[in-house]
Amino acid sequence: MSDSVTGTNDSAKGGWWRRLTSGLKRSSSALGGAISDLVTKRKLDAETIEEIEDALIRADLGIDVARRIATTLGADRHDKAISSDEVKAVVAEEIEKALADVALPLVIDTAKKPFVILVAGVNGSGKTTTIGKLAAQYRAEGRSVMLAAGDTFRAAAIDQLKIWSGRTGADFIAHKSGADAAGLVFDAVAAAKQKGIDVLLIDTAGRLQNRTELMNELEKVVRVMKKVDPSAPHAVLLVLDATVGQNALSQVEIFRKAVGVTGLAMTKLDGTARGGILVAIAEKFKVPVHFIGVGEGVEDLAPFSAHDFARAIVGLEA
Repeated sequence: MSDSVTGTNDSAKGGWWRRLTSGLKRSSSALGGAISDLVTKRKLDAETIEEIEDALIRADLGIDVARRIATTLGADRHDKAISSDEVKAVVAEEIEKALADVALPLVIDTAKKPFVILVAGVNGSGKTTTIGKLAAQYRAEGRSVMLAAGDTFRAAAIDQLKIWSGRTGADFIAHKSGADAAGLVFDAVAAAKQKGIDVLLIDTAGRLQNRTELMNELEKVVRVMKKVDPSAPHAVLLVLDATVGQNALSQVEIFRKAVGVTGLAMTKLDGTARGGILVAIAEKFKVPVHFIGVGEGVEDLAPFSAHDFARAIVGLEA
């Protein structure tokens, strides 16, 4: 049996839409504003289409997606008067197409006890906070959860995870600061197995993707984990900070090679005008996007919807 983080009644959906549009305001102001400026009182001629394509590339949507949108705009609307909302609707539709195949929930396989989620990412991407928010959501669904403080380099990360454990009622396991991360993970999987825990969320040290020895250690964590459960980890969630823009592309590439990333959570979309980078990542890597974060609260991390994101990022209503 499998199930997923499911969402919510209509009022909760309305609340999320408000948070999403508010969180993507910088991105939608930049992208939607550029489209409005270009289209107002002009026909959609070749020059305007080219300028729209440039605006889409500046918004980090990626060259391929920008070109596809420009081609679609030019196909049957060339030299016609067209409103900015009509252009935005075309842009949103093409963005949704680019994201539709990757907008997938993180499915918890209830036959796996524990279902092990290894959470990776560079320093400052929001890993530990994302783990805490997921723990809160899974606990709200009635699942038992254990948090493993695999970021043994930072005492602050261990403390932060312990606070989340207390807040959510999740089990918690840690070794002393500076301990071997692989040893902690071995103990965590064994303890969660013994207790019959539903979901084990494992924090890891923030790694710069260009530091080979740190990536090697992450690979070691995975190898050691398999000694307790050969099928683990059941999911490898890469947390990306939207504010880093194009740098996120190289992060996905290198973490995929090291630990076989199975899905993404993109955080801090409220802190950037470059939320379009998610589209470029989806286009290039086709890695599932499970969650997006648009703020600090537990409710500000939600399952990813291609339709909602595409409409919000160009400044249209759902």
